[in-house]
Amino acid sequence: MELVVKSVSPETLKTATLVVAVGEGRKLGPTAKALDELTGGAISAVLKRGDLAGKTGQSLLLHTLPNIKAERVLLVGTGKDEELGDRPFRKIISGALSVLKGLGGSEAVFALDELVVKGRDSYGKTRLLAETLADGDYTFDRFKSQKAEPRALKKITLLTIKAAQAEVQLAVTHAQAIAAGMSFTRDLGNLPPNICHPTFLAEQAKTLGKTFKGLKVEILDEKKIKDLGMGAFYAVGQGSDQPPRLIVMNYAGGKKSEKPFVLVGKGITFDTGGISLKPGAGMDEMKYDMGGAASVFGTLRAVLELKLPINLVCILACAENMPSGGAARPGDIVTTMSGQTVEILNTDAEGRLVLCDALTYAERFKPQAVIDIATLTGACMVALGAHTSGLMGNNDELIEQLLDAGKQADDRAWPLPLFDEYQEQLDSPFADMANIGGPKAGAITAGCFLSRFAKAYHWAHLDIAGTAWVSGGKDKGASGRPVPLLTQYLLDRANA
Repeated sequence: MELVVKSVSPETLKTATLVVAVGEGRKLGPTAKALDELTGGAISAVLKRGDLAGKTGQSLLLHTLPNIKAERVLLVGTGKDEELGDRPFRKIISGALSVLKGLGGSEAVFALDELVVKGRDSYGKTRLLAETLADGDYTFDRFKSQKAEPRALKKITLLTIKAAQAEVQLAVTHAQAIAAGMSFTRDLGNLPPNICHPTFLAEQAKTLGKTFKGLKVEILDEKKIKDLGMGAFYAVGQGSDQPPRLIVMNYAGGKKSEKPFVLVGKGITFDTGGISLKPGAGMDEMKYDMGGAASVFGTLRAVLELKLPINLVCILACAENMPSGGAARPGDIVTTMSGQTVEILNTDAEGRLVLCDALTYAERFKPQAVIDIATLTGACMVALGAHTSGLMGNNDELIEQLLDAGKQADDRAWPLPLFDEYQEQLDSPFADMANIGGPKAGAITAGCFLSRFAKAYHWAHLDIAGTAWVSGGKDKGASGRPVPLLTQYLLDRANA
């Protein structure tokens, strides 16, 4: 869908549908009021009949109003609040898009610039609007023999005042890059595991390297993984016929002298739990266990499209966790790339095993900051549900930067502590540490485990087990999160 920014009077635009706001109590916004006057009170006459109260989420479609060029006018209810929150604002935009998708027009005009969103300037408000439109336009029907009918709606024009046009255009540019990244992330997540395996992800990286200049791609196979001493990473993939891959993508958009930011993604393309086999119910959703790697792909895609002036290294630890005669067993002890030894008490705590070696590998890039992203623990879903990602780390400034980015992007995270007391839960009588810390504080002890491999730099860990996909029902599928948060963090670092 094409998004265009214009600064013109709405009544002068020839379009299939013009979208305008009506507040609760049939309160006409400035645009609706101007249109009402032009049409000889046609809008207020309809409202007096009680067809629309103006509550949030309501809508009413009017046809062929006099003295304006739009074929239809869509009135959308915006509620009684003078300042909308992010959530109701998104609901208004989603509702309008839903109506538009059911109409025959190929274009529409949104005259909603007058709406005030709490804590948002023109840029922030437009970002939310544009990303909501892009999100609502996403489909995944690659494997359906009956494809969805092509939508008539191809173009949406966003109206704004002349003084804010540059700001609004920048927001649309950023939003479209983020949306493209989210779409890439969602596509990878939604692919079935018989197609999307570590080698497939490696091919995706190579394609990205050919498409965008300034991106170097290196693929490390199982032999190189083993030769580097990545015993924990290797152990996770050794039970599968699909070999593991360490994918390294290096984008040099900044000065040579500038240290890079590093994103590390967990890429378990399917997680059976290994010998510690998961229950069968819902196991199909374990194809989403590469959501961390997918979100790094999406973030990188957004950065490449925006040509951000930063240096960025993306490390994806990709493997398939399967039970077989060659699989790692509970009780196995492995030596990590750092030299620390780990007793594997549960083979279903495999994400931290691939990540710990990837975090050690990140040291060679002498990074400004390292952020790992992983669908790591069910415990994080118990703590925070499906709305908020868990956030841990060893640097308060980095934590605050990520929290702020999440707030700006409406892709929120929440901090969890890494107190020393939790570290003790990882004690093992036979190795330097165990890979699990018992039933209590599972998300935190997983973070504690990773922290032992991230002492050489500023580090943060995002647990996205609850936010990377929507589980079950008609909306089942990858969410594209936390691409908005990560991209916002990098936009802030680049001052873009």
